[in-house]
Amino acid sequence: MPTNVQRREQAKRKLERQLVRRAERAKRRRVIAVVATAVAVVVVAGGVYFLATTDFSSTGDDAAAASSTAPAAGSDGAQSIPTELHPAVKRTTPLPAQVACEYPADEQPASKEVKAPAGGQTSAEGTVGATLATSVGDIKLTLDRTLAPCAVNSFVNLAEQGYFNDTTCHRLTTSGIQVLQCGDPSGTGSGGPGYSFKDEVWPELTYGRGQLAMANSGPDTNGSQFFIVYGQTQLEPKYTVFGSVDAESLKLVDEVAKAGTDQGQGDGKPNKAVDIKSATVVK
Repeated sequence: MPTNVQRREQAKRKLERQLVRRAERAKRRRVIAVVATAVAVVVVAGGVYFLATTDFSSTGDDAAAASSTAPAAGSDGAQSIPTELHPAVKRTTPLPAQVACEYPADEQPASKEVKAPAGGQTSAEGTVGATLATSVGDIKLTLDRTLAPCAVNSFVNLAEQGYFNDTTCHRLTTSGIQVLQCGDPSGTGSGGPGYSFKDEVWPELTYGRGQLAMANSGPDTNGSQFFIVYGQTQLEPKYTVFGSVDAESLKLVDEVAKAGTDQGQGDGKPNKAVDIKSATVVK
């Protein structure tokens, strides 16, 4: 039977062995931690180097691979189009019976030979009927002088000179805003009649299905381009509303919108062409 001294010696040796094993385990953990940290640093550094030195522009084979995953033409067709017409807009403060309109010449020449309307006092009363005979059917418009007499006067002037004849609606948007844009004989989106006129807007003006409005490239740059609002369109009151489109005509525009654009990104030339054969007005 071991004596007390022997038992104490055995316990001492056992404790020493335990302390050694603990020290070895702690050392291994420290080594592993150091190695893991080093690996992480290498990985991060490699990632930073990759991001800093890699060219992400699509060229050559990369461009071909990217194009294979791009949305197919037509996939951006309008998926949700409201059927309810936007409430009729009215000016907060009605205009007088006549207003002064001016149509100064632009630096950019007209896309199609045309004369600017005569400036001066213009009626701000009543409406004018108009019809766009297009490749998708007749689109009937009501031009409202009480909203925008200068815009109506310009549109009538252009229509009577055949400016819109044999042109195409060059732009369709199907998301964010839902409009069909026309009125540029060049079909590029940058053409105009060689003159401009001021905006006819007011702070409370809103936009929605059935409205007819002027496109522009900034304040007081109205020309010949206009757009038909067929659906949801949140815009600041910077675009002159000068009339409306009837409900049956909007159905034609809806079909164009559902067919999407040539860009497949919700903004481009409509896949279903809207070619304006003629524009006529009935005063």
